[in-house]
Amino acid sequence: MDVETVLCHRMIGYFGFDAKRIHHALKVVGFARAIAGGEDLPADLLQVLVAAAFLHDIGIHEAERKYGSTAGKLQEKEGPAVARTLLDGLDLPDGFVERVCFLVGHHHTYAAIDGPDFQILVESDFLVNVLEEDMDAAEIQAVGRKVFRTATGIGLLGRIHGYNPSMAVSADEADG
Repeated sequence: MDVETVLCHRMIGYFGFDAKRIHHALKVVGFARAIAGGEDLPADLLQVLVAAAFLHDIGIHEAERKYGSTAGKLQEKEGPAVARTLLDGLDLPDGFVERVCFLVGHHHTYAAIDGPDFQILVESDFLVNVLEEDMDAAEIQAVGRKVFRTATGIGLLGRIHGYNPSMAVSADEADG
């Protein structure tokens, strides 16, 4: 089996019967691939991105177990160790595991975005979270302005959720 298939099966096995988390990861992977294709992401970064998309929330069960919370910062804290075990034993290029673990450990820290793989991961996660968290139009506009940078991601946010980058910034956003 190829690395992507193995990771998909390992992620599903780890989450067990937590269909909500499994479906979330699979949707993030789908959007990550769509944005990456639109942005002509190189193949090596695409492989890292897809692995990180499968594993981005993999720390959520440990965060729930240890802290009774699914807070993003706790997922970031617990996720890299779990991700590393799921990546173990795969024949991966130098730096691959470290980069995936970095993305898993920072995917809620938007100021840390340091490359197109990270940017696309964050945009993909938000495209899914907008619906799952039932964000209203104002929240979508704010997320679009604050987080989205790729032309493909901005386009998807607009076509799927009504984001309009030319709308004026609200007073609350200007102050925040």
